[in-house]
Amino acid sequence: MTRKIVQTDEAPAPVGPYSQAVRAGDWLFLSGQVPLDPATGELVGEDAAAQAARVLENIGAILRAAGMDYADVVKTTIFLTDLRDFAAVNEVYARYFSERPPARSTVQVSALPKGARVEIEAIAVQGGRTAGPC
Repeated sequence: MTRKIVQTDEAPAPVGPYSQAVRAGDWLFLSGQVPLDPATGELVGEDAAAQAARVLENIGAILRAAGMDYADVVKTTIFLTDLRDFAAVNEVYARYFSERPPARSTVQVSALPKGARVEIEAIAVQGGRTAGPC
């Protein structure tokens, strides 16, 4: 199985020694994204909803760079610094994953890079769209 690094200027550059995503065959493993503006690398969004929207836009850019889109996502993990933001993040998340949403975990953490309130990581598979229930 080939392993390829996926990188795009349409998403923020990594803030550490990791890749935006790694493609292994048909699978794409996206590193956790925090709400950074791709052009400036600065944190954006005052509240969790605005931050979640930026994070999901960054994820979309990485998916596009790999020739995929949100429908190919099969699993996400959301990290929140405050679980009271759960409903607000859900509302934003539902706009990006309106049909056949991926499996998901949401956990509260004590802190995130650059003081973010939200981080989301994802796993996608080329052709991960399903026609219906199993």
